[in-house]
Amino acid sequence: MKKSLPALTLGVGLLATAAGAFAQEAAPVAAVVVEAVVQTAAPVAAAAQEVAKLDSGDTAWMLTSTMLVILMTIPGLALFYGGLVRSKNMLSVLAQVFTIFSLITVLWAIYGFSLTFGGEGKFYGDFSKLFLAGITPDTLSGMLPTIPEYVFVAFQSTFAAITVALIVGAFAERIKFSAVMIFSVLWFTFSYIPMAHMVWGGGLLAADGALDFAGGTVVHINAAVAGLVGAYMVGKRIGFGKEALPPHSLTLTMVGASLLWVGWFGFNAGSAGAANGGAGLAFINTILATGAAAVAWIVTESLHKGKASMLGAASGAVAGLVTITPAAGFVGPMGSIVMGLIAGPLCLWGVSGLKRMLKADDVCDVFGVHGVGGILGAILTGVFASQSLGGTGGLSPDTFAMGAQVWVQFKSVIVTMVWCGVVSYVCFKIADILVGLRVAEDAEREGLDITTHGESAYNR
Repeated sequence: MKKSLPALTLGVGLLATAAGAFAQEAAPVAAVVVEAVVQTAAPVAAAAQEVAKLDSGDTAWMLTSTMLVILMTIPGLALFYGGLVRSKNMLSVLAQVFTIFSLITVLWAIYGFSLTFGGEGKFYGDFSKLFLAGITPDTLSGMLPTIPEYVFVAFQSTFAAITVALIVGAFAERIKFSAVMIFSVLWFTFSYIPMAHMVWGGGLLAADGALDFAGGTVVHINAAVAGLVGAYMVGKRIGFGKEALPPHSLTLTMVGASLLWVGWFGFNAGSAGAANGGAGLAFINTILATGAAAVAWIVTESLHKGKASMLGAASGAVAGLVTITPAAGFVGPMGSIVMGLIAGPLCLWGVSGLKRMLKADDVCDVFGVHGVGGILGAILTGVFASQSLGGTGGLSPDTFAMGAQVWVQFKSVIVTMVWCGVVSYVCFKIADILVGLRVAEDAEREGLDITTHGESAYNR
């Protein structure tokens, strides 16, 4: 036993020496492996943190954009429409736009947001966010993960509100205020919400690949079809086609159009969802398409009538804004100019030749501008989004094909028009059954300001 101790001691010593040598050799390898793992994992962790982290710049821009869309509705849209009607109906239009904005923003928070962005159905979401359940000041948006969800809710509420308000210009000066309110609730629920979900909430048209950056189908075509249906169902104004029914204040209309243009930067550039290059592209396109359309409209008007009117310039600007809306973040600046140059003359025909063909008393030319411009913009988005024409290639640049995308855009237009046309008819019919659509003839002659609201826009 004593003789074995030196051998055992020697064996242990050799084992320890070998282990130490192995450790010295393995240490650099282990260090390299650990460093490689850390270097690989760091960007992943950083990316995950970036996605889930609130960005103050994005949040500030989306708050600003939300206020800009409110500006373009009240007072922008209200004054634009108010100037186009006769003075005895000025306040009635202001009251309708103002009240609709107030009503729809409340309904949006109660159930509109949930049904639009709360689920994955083809036509509707679900009730998972009814009454904004589960949303707190610290909750980040699932759609725009660098901003609070409350900000996204607020931003989208303004889109819903202005879409419903756009409709009233078509049947102004002869509809009951109560009928407007009933129609607004029904139409918001059964036309705006499903269209917004189908396009922006992952529904039917989104799955088909339809491109609508800021509301060509959801907002403009949707509202325009409803306005046209309403103009038919409410009927023509007394004296329409027999006596002059001119706008009472083109000054206010110009001010309203200017506020629309300013507010539209929130509408289009805000739809980028962040303070980034996409917002910059939408911003410059909103300037260029609008200017091109205004110039094209008054040039065409001058060639046709011999004079360029202020109303024509304002209407042309709105036509350009409408047309670029679905394309704002997908087309290049030169493409936006071409779209504006096409929109001006085409929408001029929409408020003149097409209006005569349709034989509708669309007071503020809702369909002629928003319908024609919206359809044109939706289809041309499929053309000018092409990289060969300076566009971004839409949502999938690697597989973008102009012909296929134009077909998808065309289908989205047809679905919007059919859905909205049917729903609008039913909603107007329900309002008619409940309270009647049209005011009495004496009330229409005296003016809705006095007979409906008991006040006047101007001292007499």
